Amino acid sequence: MHNDGKVVPLYKASADQANHSPLARLPVILLQVRDKAAQQLRHGLQELFDNADDTLFEMADRARNDVEQNIFFEAMRDLRLKRKNIERGFLEQFCEAFVGLTQYQPAHNTLPHPLLFEDCAPRTDDMERTVAVETMVGRVLKRDGFALGQLTARLNALLDNSFADQHNPLGPALLCEFFLQAGRNLGVEIKVKLILLKLFERYVLADTEQLYAEANQLLSATGVLPELKPAPARRAIDRAAASISREESAEPVTADESVQEVFAALQELLLNVRGSVAPSLESGASAQPISTRDLLRLLSHLQQYVPALAAQDDFDLRNQLEQLLTRVSVRTGKSRIVGGADEDVINLIAMVFDCILEDRNLPDSLKALIARLQIPMLKVAVLDKSFFSRSSHPARRLLNEIADAAMGWGDCDSDARDSLYLRIEQVVQRLLTDFVDDPAIFSELLADFLAFTSDQRRRSELLEQRLRDAEEGRAKTELARRRVEHALNLALLGKVLPPSVVTFVQDAWSKVLLLTCLKHGDQSAEWQADVQTMEQLIWSVQRHDDAEAGMRLLALVPGLLKSLRDGLTRCAFDPFATSEFFSELETLHVRMLERTGGSAQAEAPAMIEVSQQIVLPMAQEGETTLASARLSHHDVGLQQVAQLHLGSWVAFQEDEENTLRCKLAAIIEATGKYVFVDRTGMKVLERSRIGLALEFQRGAVRALDDTLLFDRALESVLGNLRRLNRAK
Repeated sequence: MHNDGKVVPLYKASADQANHSPLARLPVILLQVRDKAAQQLRHGLQELFDNADDTLFEMADRARNDVEQNIFFEAMRDLRLKRKNIERGFLEQFCEAFVGLTQYQPAHNTLPHPLLFEDCAPRTDDMERTVAVETMVGRVLKRDGFALGQLTARLNALLDNSFADQHNPLGPALLCEFFLQAGRNLGVEIKVKLILLKLFERYVLADTEQLYAEANQLLSATGVLPELKPAPARRAIDRAAASISREESAEPVTADESVQEVFAALQELLLNVRGSVAPSLESGASAQPISTRDLLRLLSHLQQYVPALAAQDDFDLRNQLEQLLTRVSVRTGKSRIVGGADEDVINLIAMVFDCILEDRNLPDSLKALIARLQIPMLKVAVLDKSFFSRSSHPARRLLNEIADAAMGWGDCDSDARDSLYLRIEQVVQRLLTDFVDDPAIFSELLADFLAFTSDQRRRSELLEQRLRDAEEGRAKTELARRRVEHALNLALLGKVLPPSVVTFVQDAWSKVLLLTCLKHGDQSAEWQADVQTMEQLIWSVQRHDDAEAGMRLLALVPGLLKSLRDGLTRCAFDPFATSEFFSELETLHVRMLERTGGSAQAEAPAMIEVSQQIVLPMAQEGETTLASARLSHHDVGLQQVAQLHLGSWVAFQEDEENTLRCKLAAIIEATGKYVFVDRTGMKVLERSRIGLALEFQRGAVRALDDTLLFDRALESVLGNLRRLNRAK
């Protein structure tokens, strides 16, 4: 029941199939698995390149001579220039691999030998790279091989296929292959390539547990082998240890070391703001820091008194915490403060949430709900410093999933009746009520929320698929109508004809042509035959002075009448109207024969000249193009439109108070139409390419950033801290 997504390979798609993308025919759940994984992989690649510059700079700083130092500086320059191409190439190969799954043939799908970044590299370089890749793949399989095996089994069941783990697009072998292929034009030394491979393992392959868990959960939730038991969760120390390796040796550092290194770097950035965001109660020598356990106890106390949404503006966590510290100090007779490390966590979480609550991509109506998560997120960060270094941390993922699901939630949606709002509210309330010091609650809530959003996404994807099919069908019909209009105008314009024949061609035969064009195309023999029938009909009722016209008409009429009857029957035209027209046509032909025969008493039929173009009434429906608008290829609005892709979220400013958030669900290339849906998959509006570009120009629409909310906010905070430190 899951094999209804068979597609033809991209390289076999013909011009007639241009409006039927193979990806659009993949099973909806497979598209969802692909897109969710692509989002995580894109984020991992971005982290890789963001950190590659610093890594290569450090290597250059440690270089033993100028030649070696120059190697790293040149590599930094080359990587900056080619970064976007590598990211794009990687993701394109990843998406194409999903299409290839539906056409999988074991005999033709053997994995190539690990590719070189340049084909002319020495054999020794090839060996080093091969060993590095095999080691990386082996570590992932040892760590997450069970989950990968389950995912492969589910994909085989979904597609009715039988490929192995190494041909799974989400498997480490192919992910490494995509990266090597995408970076094959990098002109860098082998030592730089090995560093990039280590970074790929650290920032992309380290999170395969999340990658496989989400994919398995999505497939299981839709009924694909739900009986398979989930892979056992890895311990945090194992997950972190697998993602870190030193640049100058093949030995991985321990998880604790990696977490401490990241947090130590954060503390250096926070040094200049310590005491300004969450000031200590006192800074005197007699002040004694409270323990982390006591801090958590105070935060748990505050957590129970987070006010309702309406009064939340009056709630300041730092002021409330300071008041509690004052009470503790008075009661114990000792001045108590927050310790340095804990204060840094408070500062960082406070700044991240300030950034989140200023984020224009987050609906205002949901910001108040998300703001209530500040204490639970602060507590989990105090408990587990890997919260800042591990993007797959359940608490971070929960916040990111909430923001992702809320991307299309509009201000006009009803808070009281909306199921998404209610579900987010339940998650928030559960954390405020039940979270004390066991972070496992985040994993539980994350699993429940993913199951909820998976169901909603599945429904919206089905609606979007139906919408795309309908819009593509409508576009095909529109093009066929235009082709029929063109054929009618060529045949009729400038001709002097009986009014009944003009009416017949426009009202009846146009439908025959439209049906033929839709069914067979305008290059088919059937189309040519129907056009010829129309041309013969028009010729048969025109005035002719040559003597042979009568003989030709007599020879033409029997075949013409048969062709006309056959065409009208195919399109189920009204038989009564058909009979009436054939009676009139017989009279017209008799008169034409009498006139060509020289009869002086022959009455000339009434004639009109067709001087205006024929426009079929239905061809004007839904027209949205702005023919009068002319924009250059370098127009900013057109460039913004070009950056949109299926799944992109945008916000249309309807008026000063109302904003419509919607997702691009279809791009109809044939008509240049962009179709948008709400988060339930229902169509809300459509725009032409030019019209959309003009709206971008005047600021009536803006693209929404769909990258991970917490990660985006954290990166913004760290960027601000770096600038602040440089200024000082």
